[in-house]
Amino acid sequence: MKFTLSWLKEHLETGATLEQILQKLNALGIEVEDVENPAEKLGAFRIARVLSAAPHPQADKLQVLSVDAGADIPGGPLQVVCGAPNAREGLVGVFGMPGAYVPGSGITLKVAAIRGVESNGMMCSTRELELGEDHDGIIELPADAPVGEVYAEWAGLNDPVIEVAITPNRQDCMGVRGIARDLAAVGLGSLKPLDVPAIKGEGQGPDVRTDDLAGCPAFYARSVKGVKNGPSPEWLQKRLKAIGQKPISALVDITNYIMIDLGRPLHVYDMANLKGGLVARKAKAGEEVLALNSKTYRLEEGMTVIADTEAVHDIGGIMGGEHSGAQEGTADVLIECAYFTPEAIARTGQKLALTSDARSRFERGVDPAFLDDGLSIATQMVLNLCGGTATEATYAGEPPLEVRSIAFDPAAVLSLAGVEVSRDMQRAILEKLGFVMEGAEKWAISVPSWRRDVEGSADIVEEVVRIYGIEKVPSIPLPRVPGVARPTATPQQLMERRVRRAAAARGLNEAVNWSFISEKEAASVGGGDWTLANPISEEMKVMRPSLLPGLLSATQRNADRSASSVRLFEVGRRYFSDGERATVGIVLAGDKTPRNWKGGKASPFDAFDIKAEVVALLAAAGAPVENLQMMGEASAAYHPGQSGTLRLGPKNVLAEYGVLHPKMVKQFDLPGSAVAAEIFLDAIPAKRRIGFMRALYAPPALQAVKRDFAFLVPEGLEAEQLVRAARSADKKAIVDARLFDVFAGQGVPEGQKSLAIEVTLQPGEKSFTEEELSVISAAIVKAAEKLGGTLRG
Repeated sequence: MKFTLSWLKEHLETGATLEQILQKLNALGIEVEDVENPAEKLGAFRIARVLSAAPHPQADKLQVLSVDAGADIPGGPLQVVCGAPNAREGLVGVFGMPGAYVPGSGITLKVAAIRGVESNGMMCSTRELELGEDHDGIIELPADAPVGEVYAEWAGLNDPVIEVAITPNRQDCMGVRGIARDLAAVGLGSLKPLDVPAIKGEGQGPDVRTDDLAGCPAFYARSVKGVKNGPSPEWLQKRLKAIGQKPISALVDITNYIMIDLGRPLHVYDMANLKGGLVARKAKAGEEVLALNSKTYRLEEGMTVIADTEAVHDIGGIMGGEHSGAQEGTADVLIECAYFTPEAIARTGQKLALTSDARSRFERGVDPAFLDDGLSIATQMVLNLCGGTATEATYAGEPPLEVRSIAFDPAAVLSLAGVEVSRDMQRAILEKLGFVMEGAEKWAISVPSWRRDVEGSADIVEEVVRIYGIEKVPSIPLPRVPGVARPTATPQQLMERRVRRAAAARGLNEAVNWSFISEKEAASVGGGDWTLANPISEEMKVMRPSLLPGLLSATQRNADRSASSVRLFEVGRRYFSDGERATVGIVLAGDKTPRNWKGGKASPFDAFDIKAEVVALLAAAGAPVENLQMMGEASAAYHPGQSGTLRLGPKNVLAEYGVLHPKMVKQFDLPGSAVAAEIFLDAIPAKRRIGFMRALYAPPALQAVKRDFAFLVPEGLEAEQLVRAARSADKKAIVDARLFDVFAGQGVPEGQKSLAIEVTLQPGEKSFTEEELSVISAAIVKAAEKLGGTLRG
């Protein structure tokens, strides 16, 4: 939100400097994002008079001007080449000398030859000085404007523009007056009284009503007949231009001004384009409205609209319709001042993907007690600037005006905030903010209608401390237990820490995604159990049941930026009806290895690559990877036949992995195939705690012995089963077994395949004898035979 310093002082009687005001705004929680003084960037531009204008000898659309920019300019009048159609002898405008920086064009002026004629500067348009959008000609000033004076000083542009960020809970600061109230409360002046005129209407008020009390509890309106809607006065245009608003017409500018000044959105209808009375109602399915942004919106049932007997004219509280808006020839107007329910406004705006200044205020919650006063102020401005005759007001419905009372003990400030603030100081602060106190020892505090965010005692404490000064809260260290600090991380946190480090060490890059995804993305992984009633956007509506959608979206963004190899992981939570579950997601996409002289083409990732990552991270997490079982297919997000799960027993799934299903690749617009996995950390059995000391490492005294075995096994047998059987043949002597060759073809019977494994034997106190090795070998062969395998000769 933007406002000028002079605008703020319309509501705040203060002698404070700009620096003091900015410092207090930040201290109050109203973050200052930017401060810009137009006079500073226009200090090099002067008021100048065109003494003569002659045609350019080499260009029909250019003129050669003689410009008087002041008596102190060396060399007298300057020669300037100009292409503006309104450049003429006697015109007084704004002149930039060589060396001046033109903010609207981003150039620094210098002496230059234009089509063979020397030019010493430039006569400027409003767009070139960033004072508006007009670029059809150069600025024309009054004939008596003082030649040679700095234009910004003469035009009164020495008025800093302050831009602040308003948090969603501070709806009262969505108007300049609300910000002035906070500054007055903190002691930076006093809040000026607001002049609310008494309007004596002539004739019955307009025909308006509300049939949607849930979406629009109150609809106030007044008509003004016989108006003249021309340009707004210079002071109003200047104020709106300063904050980046484009002046349109007096009627429209009035509504924009009051919205920013007092935080009260309004709308003005051209009564000539209305058929019958206006009603606030629910939209009917399929209705459409052409909004003021020249876009047509198709409405859904439940959305609040303002309509007459024939058509919808306003998306209630968000944007008016183009057909019934105030035009240049508008003679009779209806001023709408309504209260719209914040939740309804937020839902409609999100569904239509439509934002506006009005929506940003209504969805925070405007002051429900300011409808009548807001309507009167708007009416008086219309009468003052456009003339006409006002009717009586029509009041349809009732705004939510229930008074909220909070029981408050002033001692809560010390107990909650840790700072001592006297009772008198607390009372003075709260009264300046608009609160009303009753009681002696303990207070019953009535919350002002414009503070929708204050709901309990803690909120009152926050208001007192915020105004008193958060910097005055003493910094007191927490008590420390004597001795060596004890570990505070939980076993779950330690596990996630190990997984993160292992993933990073293996060359994966960590991603941090939103916990919310779209309904379409959730459906791709089986749907979510939790849907938000008031999401930030439709793309963040469902709490994720899987980490894959976020990782795949990140993969797609990286691929769009020419990343040839994407290796991402995320440690986060999946959300289900019975709670949240810690999970690790991994995605590998693009090239596993780039093309090279040895292999030629680049090689892609396959299911074995992702499986290796899964096993490594499971090991880091402390899972018994030697006992893992490879079973069945993974979920529908993976390619059938190129995916699987790793389990401890038939029911405890620790991970699923594999090549992504082609429909997932297509949905997330990935450039090629990708492999992915999810590790379910909550499924890993917890280890029994035996203290913080690690077991003493004692290396074996004797060297390990390795033996190779090749077996003919059924073609459908998984290699992992054979490896596990060999490892279990003698658990005392065998410390490891691994597959190192798979062969099917010549010399291998049809329906079978050859699996070769390496078995590692570790002797204890003495070396193995040949008889002991023979017994172990026989046990391995016997274990393989139980699976249908035979030892190859």
